[in-house]
Amino acid sequence: MTSVETKPFLRVLAGEPVWPPPIWIMRQAGRYLPEYRELRARAGSFLDLCYDPGLATEVTLQPIRRFGFDAAILFSDILVVPHALGQDVRFVEGEGPRLDPVTGRAELDRLAPELPLGRLAPVLETVRRVKAALPPATALLGFCGAPWTVATYMIAGRGTPDQAPAVRAARSDPEFMSLLIARLIASSITYLAAQIEAGADAVQIFESHAGALDSDPVLFRALSLDPMRRIAEGVRARHPAARIIVFPRGARAGLAEVARARFANAIGLDQDLDLAATLPRLPSNLATQGNLDPMLLIEGGPALDRGIDQALKAVRGRPHVFNLGHGITPPTPPDNVARLVERVRAA
Repeated sequence: MTSVETKPFLRVLAGEPVWPPPIWIMRQAGRYLPEYRELRARAGSFLDLCYDPGLATEVTLQPIRRFGFDAAILFSDILVVPHALGQDVRFVEGEGPRLDPVTGRAELDRLAPELPLGRLAPVLETVRRVKAALPPATALLGFCGAPWTVATYMIAGRGTPDQAPAVRAARSDPEFMSLLIARLIASSITYLAAQIEAGADAVQIFESHAGALDSDPVLFRALSLDPMRRIAEGVRARHPAARIIVFPRGARAGLAEVARARFANAIGLDQDLDLAATLPRLPSNLATQGNLDPMLLIEGGPALDRGIDQALKAVRGRPHVFNLGHGITPPTPPDNVARLVERVRAA
């Protein structure tokens, strides 16, 4: 399959096996970069950084200047959606997000019934500025959190090891959970469509906590697969050519279901999946993304080289975006990232 698209990243999303594969890495703008840490120290709170178009644009562009990735991803956070809906969200240094929990209908009813898009105007301005500043061959990726993943934070008020508070809520109060998920579906459609209108070439839906539902197929379909499908359909109702990636991290049985549903242009693969065993189970023309263990980027050297080479061998001949199986971590030496890019580009 050959595409008229000139951006390698978008050619892969169109189903074309591009070689060497285009590359970007999740959380590529972040704490492993000294230039990010310097800017972050001047920005105030993390949300202040997300909502300042000048600073957020600079952070988004930093890894592009340093490494020349094939895609830039908007610097923001999945929790700007509940924040815009009216939930109190704050980030505690060294501990992560803290939210005032929404655990029932009364607290949900205090939130906005629809996404007040104006509250996210600074984020959309960042999209416009980044788009204008990117090299012509570099794609711009927008994103949102999948409703289930966002709901786990909204209900627990923080990240939890097993998402147990949200699982309990889904089983004990299914009506509340259904209403919350529906509100997040509608909000995500509005938000992603606006990012595309502002200049995003593609959007990714981060289902970071899919693994918490994988053992319960009924809950997985109701709370993860179906909401992601409805978001994709809603975005394409407004933008028929929208390119959409889904990342159902931790899904095993559910991964094949998401792939068969074919509502996404590409599916993200986490680092715990065996590529050689997984790829034959997926449609050959469905683009894939990810899988390299972020810990290999910390180790570097021969271990990193072996991991890169094994992944390249597994994906040769199919549409694939080279990426990590999860976000890059702060201890990662930037020189190892440069080595990664160089080795992939030399494939």
